[in-house]
Amino acid sequence: MKIAVLSTNPDLYSTKRLVEAIKQKGHQAVVIDHVKCFVMIEGGKPTVVYKGKAVKGIDAIIPRIGTSVNAFGCAVVRQFELMKVFTTVKSQAILRSRDKLRSMQVLAKSGVDIPKTVFAKNPAQVTELINMVGGPPVVIKLLEGTQGVGVVLAETTKAAKSTIEAFYGLRANFLIQEFIAESKGADIRAFVIGNKVVAAMKRQGHEGDFRSNLHRGGEGFAVELSPEEERTAIAAAKALGVRIAGVDLLQSERGPLVMEVNSSPGLKGIEDISGIDIASLIVAYIEEKIVTDEGDTVGV
Repeated sequence: MKIAVLSTNPDLYSTKRLVEAIKQKGHQAVVIDHVKCFVMIEGGKPTVVYKGKAVKGIDAIIPRIGTSVNAFGCAVVRQFELMKVFTTVKSQAILRSRDKLRSMQVLAKSGVDIPKTVFAKNPAQVTELINMVGGPPVVIKLLEGTQGVGVVLAETTKAAKSTIEAFYGLRANFLIQEFIAESKGADIRAFVIGNKVVAAMKRQGHEGDFRSNLHRGGEGFAVELSPEEERTAIAAAKALGVRIAGVDLLQSERGPLVMEVNSSPGLKGIEDISGIDIASLIVAYIEEKIVTDEGDTVGV
């Protein structure tokens, strides 16, 4: 098989690991910078052009689409789909998971537990919104934020009002969520492939920072998930139609709560901490599913 990794940087750890795994399993690996692709739209003849040539002979793609180029990257993935190329994550699933509001709505509709969340546009009563999620402290998240950027913990109603007013002044869209104090600044990243959690780690934020993202300086530890946590992670990935996902969970008094489903999860932290060769498991998943691509049936 010829498998393409869609990545803007061939030197990134995740990209290099995927290329290594593809070659180790006897397949041909190529890296395509999706930002430099052209999408040729023509009746009955969808084409992706890269470096001046039509891309041909690709059996499968592994999209590694960054948030800054999400819309265009998904257009390229969609073009490959039209060309009947297998993809580890559908373009629609990427868009769905990247939209924080939409993903929360889909998860809630599917019965997946999430933190209480409220979204409003120019509300008249900010205090009412804060009280709807249990009162201060509350977490305020920009819809476009990633890797812990654009996430604020407001300890008091006054602080929450100031943050909300600042975001409104910038015309930024954001969510207000309840703060899960018992998680103690930690969350769990569960790596899901298909219908199975293949690896998991607990991430702990530094003292004074409730954000646990490794990109923000948090620390990771290997962890064994409870059956309920495994079921929740798998259900969240399935609800959003993301076949290969990093599902972020909070441990709460009422059970695991899903914060986010990442459709392009990094491999470095979780491979280092778990000791599991996740890149090879991704290639094995392609080998298993490429013949019987079941498609993406989620329509929301």
